Amino acid sequence: MEQQRRTPPSGGSGNQGGDRRPGPAAPVPGPGGRRHGTRIEKAHDVRSTLRRLLGYLSPYRGTLIVVFVLVTLNTLLDLAGPYLNGVAIDRFISQRNIAGLRGVALLLLTTYLAVWAIRVVLARVMVGMVQKVMRTLREELFAHLQTLSLSFFDRHPHGDLMSRLTNDLDALSRLLAQNVTDLFGGMLSLVGIVIMMFAINFWLALGSMFIFPLMLWFTGFVGKRTRQGFREFQMRIGELNGELEEIFSGQRVIVAYGQEGTTLAKFDRVNEETRDVGIRAQTYATLIPPLMGIFSNANIAILAGLGGWMILQGWATAGTIMTFYTYSRRFAGPLRQLGDLYNQIQSALAGAERVFELLDQVPEIQDAPDAVVLDKVQGDVVFDHVDFSYVPDVPVIKDMSFHAEPGRTIALVGPTGAGKTTMINLLSRFYDIEKGDICIDGVDLRAYEKASLRRKLGVVLQDTFLFSEPVMENIRYGRLDATDEDVIAAAKLANADQFIRRLPRGYATELSERGSNLSQGQRQLLAIARAILADPGILILDEATSSVDTRTEQHIQEALLRLMAGRTSFVIAHRLSTIQGADHILVINEGEIIERGTHKELLAQRGFYHNLYMSQFRGQAAA
Repeated sequence: MEQQRRTPPSGGSGNQGGDRRPGPAAPVPGPGGRRHGTRIEKAHDVRSTLRRLLGYLSPYRGTLIVVFVLVTLNTLLDLAGPYLNGVAIDRFISQRNIAGLRGVALLLLTTYLAVWAIRVVLARVMVGMVQKVMRTLREELFAHLQTLSLSFFDRHPHGDLMSRLTNDLDALSRLLAQNVTDLFGGMLSLVGIVIMMFAINFWLALGSMFIFPLMLWFTGFVGKRTRQGFREFQMRIGELNGELEEIFSGQRVIVAYGQEGTTLAKFDRVNEETRDVGIRAQTYATLIPPLMGIFSNANIAILAGLGGWMILQGWATAGTIMTFYTYSRRFAGPLRQLGDLYNQIQSALAGAERVFELLDQVPEIQDAPDAVVLDKVQGDVVFDHVDFSYVPDVPVIKDMSFHAEPGRTIALVGPTGAGKTTMINLLSRFYDIEKGDICIDGVDLRAYEKASLRRKLGVVLQDTFLFSEPVMENIRYGRLDATDEDVIAAAKLANADQFIRRLPRGYATELSERGSNLSQGQRQLLAIARAILADPGILILDEATSSVDTRTEQHIQEALLRLMAGRTSFVIAHRLSTIQGADHILVINEGEIIERGTHKELLAQRGFYHNLYMSQFRGQAAA
């Protein structure tokens, strides 16, 4: 503590609950206008959600202009067909003009071939643009998830997060790739049909518009309820995915305790709730198409009656009625399509809201604006009157103070739930303290960049996580720029080289999910090799040998001694025999240090540690 202590950033003490948030670094705008590290108003309505989606499309303005030009050209050519049919009836069929009819037929064929070609080009352009947008959005979403604090993942089921990254993004992709152009094309068709109808015959057009206001009102009325239903449905899907993820992860425990029936009953309950919400959402969604068909047929009936009367009066021709009939059918088509699109768009927007809600989450643990890089670590660690609680008014760490000198081994012992792992979480700055200070080499922990801090901490946990990759890459995770020779050297120091070479493909052996094709001891040795390769300045061992046999424990202990040499080490252990050689032992109970000293000193005090040690000794003797 000889160095001058830096002032803690952003007002000193922090709060895991989010009351303290250090000021973020200069915000960087994201593709959607989002500024990383700043709070943005959440998209609670369609307008704000669409505005944010447009932000992601803004880099592709040129492509969008091409798309809208193609859609407009496609719509105009499509509208020319019924008009040409009417011309053919009135001018050529009724006059028996074969040459003129042949010319119109050729023009119609050319028009429809052009429509087909434009649609092919349009689909290709849209797919390319949308996939680029979705890649940007996925990258931004995943990168943002990496910045969120562990407390966020404690509060949110993993299945729900997976649902947002998959189902909701898929719905959004469909919205951008298909629904946007269909919506614009449908609306343009409606406008074009209305203009053409009024240009051809005002009174027939007016009669055809009689049903239109009723269609619009019905679409808006049902659509609002459809959106609410789909939003709730997607939330239920997230819960269902969370339940499945938990079941798959705990399948071994479920089978071991014969709880398949209970698990099935629990899943059935969640599944039934999802079904009920889905029925409500789909019921509203299925109302629009059939009723649009009824409105369309009613419109045709009005047109037939009015058109027939006008022909008898000599105010219209058969070609005009045919043109109007076709336009009326096409008018109902876009309306029906818009009704279907409305449901799809509402579902996609509900998913987009959930995605944006995730993007709007503010990391509770942030770097200070003037955060410094932790480069070289001496390993001087100080807890100075530290208080912390996960839940307000429920303290987990109470006024804790101690000093770990460089290169010393500090053992943390105590009953389950005493606060030992929480101390490690605070040292790693997974959570911020409420009061006091934690310093490394005389500098407040909150003054360091998180990434540089954690690179200097080596962690070996009881439950080792291994990736579904070769053994070599799992060890290399400790330092990605390490050579194969570096990896093998670390494995030898960790006593892992021998068993690795006995694997089917040695260091190239692919591990199954979470390394389940290895024993617990083998997984621990790989974790130690990974930590050796990382070459941390401060080492954290959390119950690293509690789940292995005595012989394997000896191999692990030898590897750990090599790893701990010259490093400040924090060791959490329930087996007190493994920490007798620690330089300092802290006895933790209910968040407080109740005893401290060496193994011999604590035994001589005949207090909590003595009783704990003797109870284990008697248990081993009895065994």
